[in-house]
Order: sequence, then structure tokens, then C-alpha cells
Amino acid sequence: MLQEKELLIQLQSNKNKDAAFKELVTLYKERLYWHIRNIVKSHDDADDALQNTFIKVYRNINGFKGDSKLYSWLYRIATNEAITLINKNAKRLQISNEEVQELAINNLQSDVYFEGNDIQLQLQKAIATLPEKQQLVFNMKYFQDLKYKEISEILNTSEGALKASYHLASKKIEAYLKAH
Repeated sequence: MLQEKELLIQLQSNKNKDAAFKELVTLYKERLYWHIRNIVKSHDDADDALQNTFIKVYRNINGFKGDSKLYSWLYRIATNEAITLINKNAKRLQISNEEVQELAINNLQSDVYFEGNDIQLQLQKAIATLPEKQQLVFNMKYFQDLKYKEISEILNTSEGALKASYHLASKKIEAYLKAH
């Protein structure tokens, strides 16, 4: 397995780009899939956003300057693709983003790829009531166990603001679960 810097050099060279890209996909596809899936809820939407993420990465890898870690850049693209997909679905269905989230959660019960129980479904419903930024922070911290420093690079926000967002999100989720 290549180190991130070596992988980046190969991705940005024309000679080894395709092989390096396959390595990149192998390394990150599962983590990025679950990151996106936590945002969009639907397996099919997560697959679409993941595919769009890797297309953007392939097309724009030469523009990556190394100001952040490669995986932070990938997560940022994946996050943006997931949000874009929610926005497109909302526009297509002529409903709000919140209603798109609600629809996706209601469809989780019939989703063959969702292996959760009632408690996990309630947790997803609680998360969907949060503002977008709090949802992102909560999902990255709770489900993916990312460090605040990593989330800070991905979302381009200070660690202090992220800690506050996570704390608020946790309190709101706790209140929602007690009420329902």
C-alpha cells in the first residue's frame, strides 16, 4: 500500500495515474461511502454521490495543492457531493431539504441495505432534525470517529466551533430521543 504522498505524486503524474487512482478508490471507497450514506441515507443516492466524488477527484487531482491531507480533501468533495444530491432531490421533488431527509429516513425501513433496528431508525430521525452543519459534525464524530482536527480540515471550521456543534447536536438528539 502506497503512502499518501507517494500516491499523490503518482495520481498527479500521467504515467501512473490510472493505477494510482485504482489504489485510491480501493483505499477510500468504503469510508467515503459510509460518510455519504450517513448524510443522504439512501444506498442508491450514496452510490451516485460516491461515483460523482471519484469523478471529481480524478478530474481535479492536479489542482490539489497539498494544503490539507488527501483524505480531508476527498471527504470535503464527498460531503459537497452528498449535499448537492440532497439539494437536487429537493429541487426535483419541489420540497425542502428537510423533507428530502425525512423521506429518506422513512424509506430506510424498506431499504434492503439498512440493517438497523428501531433504535437506530429513531437516531436517524433525531439526526435529521439537526441543522445541516450539526448533522455533518455529529455523523463524522459519532459514526466515523474522526478527530476534531480532521473534521476541521474537512469542513474548514475551527475545532472549538466543531466541539460546540457536536455538544449542541448531542443535546438535541438526546432531547428528541427522550420525547419520542
